Amino acid sequence: MKLLILGGTEFVGRAVAEAALARDWDVTVFHRGRHEAPEGVTVLHGDRLAAGGPAALEDGTWDAVVDTWSAAPVAVGDAARLLADRVRTYAYVSTVSVYAYPPTQRISETAPLVTGADPAATDADDYARAKRGGELAVLDAFGDDRTLLIRPGLILGPHENIGRLPWWLTRIARGGPVLAPGPRDLPLQYIDARDLAEWTLDALRDGRSGAYNLVSESGHTTMGELLESCTRVTGSSAELRWTAPEDVLAADIEPWMELPIWLPPGEVHDVMHGADVAKAVAAGLRCRPVGETVADTWAWLGRIGGAAPHRPDRPVLGLPAEKEAAALRR
Repeated sequence: MKLLILGGTEFVGRAVAEAALARDWDVTVFHRGRHEAPEGVTVLHGDRLAAGGPAALEDGTWDAVVDTWSAAPVAVGDAARLLADRVRTYAYVSTVSVYAYPPTQRISETAPLVTGADPAATDADDYARAKRGGELAVLDAFGDDRTLLIRPGLILGPHENIGRLPWWLTRIARGGPVLAPGPRDLPLQYIDARDLAEWTLDALRDGRSGAYNLVSESGHTTMGELLESCTRVTGSSAELRWTAPEDVLAADIEPWMELPIWLPPGEVHDVMHGADVAKAVAAGLRCRPVGETVADTWAWLGRIGGAAPHRPDRPVLGLPAEKEAAALRR
């Protein structure tokens, strides 16, 4: 198959590119040139938000396109219209955040959605509305039968440039007492970027369309298994001090941001870690064990010198050392 990836050099897009190359697909990546593309792809350059930026896409035909864009919807709409007559299927990596909150049901593909931003919008102040605007832009250009909407939640794995799993790995590798937010058996739901890539390529090969929630089944792992895997793969002597959710919150520690991945039990946790993924599982979704994701992410960090890259448009995550120490003294 001939595959075009809009992006393809950092995290999710890179995983898709590498998985497609492993299948001997003909892969083209279109990006701004800020990061090195995987070896073996055809490279096109352009800035999607600049005047004339998509010009490199004006020629060529592909079986499918994968778009990981997460900013202003206008870039998705421009690309979709430009490619509509020369690509069979447009796969847009969206997010489970497009579902309306608070939910009125367990989040499945039939749950109510947020009001999408204007597909021509040039800003992305509201992440969920911008992503839904991107979905609408693709649907407008490609129609229901040629649009594949991929809605992941939490994404982990090698090349992560958000700072969630890399933060936990580097913190635990540092050793000493570690504030481990409980409960230890708190169920987590996420997807390894490489599993997302493999499922996406299978879906494109098989001609699938429509929306799919693409994360592991709820409880694929737990907070305890995740952090204990980090301790094991780093060889650290760190002491995980499991702390009750109410004590974490009483220490004025911000879930998700200061303690990446973790959300206390309750409605927000159930939304983020409880999506219905039966449709994707029936369509072949398989998720590797958390220990493999953790070990491979640690190995990748070692290869790049220990410091993970960070997207400049995302906040820096993690709990300051002095704040952790103060919480552990409580």
